[in-house]
Amino acid sequence: MRTVLTVFVKEVIDNLRDRRTLASALIMGPIFGPIFFAFVINLSIERSIEDVERPLELKVLGQEHAPNLVRFLRSRNIDVVDGTLSRDAAIEAVKTGAHDIVLIIPDTFGQQLADTVPAKLELVSDQANTDADREARRVRNALAAYNQQLATIRLSARGVNPLLLMPLNIDEIDVSTASGRSAMLLGMMSYFFVFATLMGGMYLAIDATAGERERGSLEPLLSLPVTRDQLIFGKIAATCLFMALSLTLSLLSFYVVLKFLPLQQIGMTPNFGPGVVLASLLLFTPFILLGAALMTLVASFTKSYREAQTWLSVLLIAPTMPILIVSILTLRPKLEFMFIPSLSQHLLLVDMVKNEPVNNLHVAISVLSTFVFGILLTWICARLYRREGLLG
Repeated sequence: MRTVLTVFVKEVIDNLRDRRTLASALIMGPIFGPIFFAFVINLSIERSIEDVERPLELKVLGQEHAPNLVRFLRSRNIDVVDGTLSRDAAIEAVKTGAHDIVLIIPDTFGQQLADTVPAKLELVSDQANTDADREARRVRNALAAYNQQLATIRLSARGVNPLLLMPLNIDEIDVSTASGRSAMLLGMMSYFFVFATLMGGMYLAIDATAGERERGSLEPLLSLPVTRDQLIFGKIAATCLFMALSLTLSLLSFYVVLKFLPLQQIGMTPNFGPGVVLASLLLFTPFILLGAALMTLVASFTKSYREAQTWLSVLLIAPTMPILIVSILTLRPKLEFMFIPSLSQHLLLVDMVKNEPVNNLHVAISVLSTFVFGILLTWICARLYRREGLLG
């Protein structure tokens, strides 16, 4: 163990000397990632709130044909602006982006209402334009409310109870909590944690194998009275240290930035306090060993630093693929998922953020299975490190 510790200290000191690499591994990923995430989420929340509260300017052609409809739209915080364009010119203006949305009221609108036939309205929008589609939804909801109001008035005027059109009274019961709703938005945090963890040790894993070979320092290192197993264990341990530092910084960064997000304004309260931060660190600890051994294993087969960097950059995508698939399918934690590294950590983290009870059996299987995979890969690294082809 003393020899392994010596190798460990040597690798740590060598990595600390490379200030640029250290800054990239421990600052760009763990700190810049959460800050960028918070900026995007905050911008999205503020924009959503502003879209609901701010008046919507709507270009309306033929206002004089439906004065009651115009007054109703204004009561729904829609600022009706008179349009002087023709129908074809209005459609072309929406196509070119001069106007986001245009409502066309034909001159037959009033007569059709009087004849109790469906009165035609034309709502021109570009659904490929996100902003225009959002505004179109607001107008469609207002028109649907006006349509319902007219139907109710017509039935009442004829002595018919409007409730006859509502045979079902659907009372929706939402059992979600503020913490549970926040997981829909914050479930992607595990992506950042996985990337930050791997990025924290990637450069050291490359330098300790392909870098040593490329500099020509690997052969003198192997000539020392130290077994190769001790060398690789020390190198993997040093990689684990920087991966743990990167993960810790990422967790603390998210803990800080979440305090500045206005999630309460949209009914979300994430459960990401100090206890969850510590639990997340312990939960991802076995993944640190697995990631360090896997990166060291892949880098040992490469012949140059650049080649190792290319392969490990591709390797960073692999742990996120199961998370992406499960997120798209919105699957809940299952026993069989706990045997898949990174995926099991993701599912358990989501449960913690939602403040839901965590299955202790799932935690045990996730930790033990990931730890076993890590030990197995470390053993494989030690076996492959004995081969003579290691020197290139």
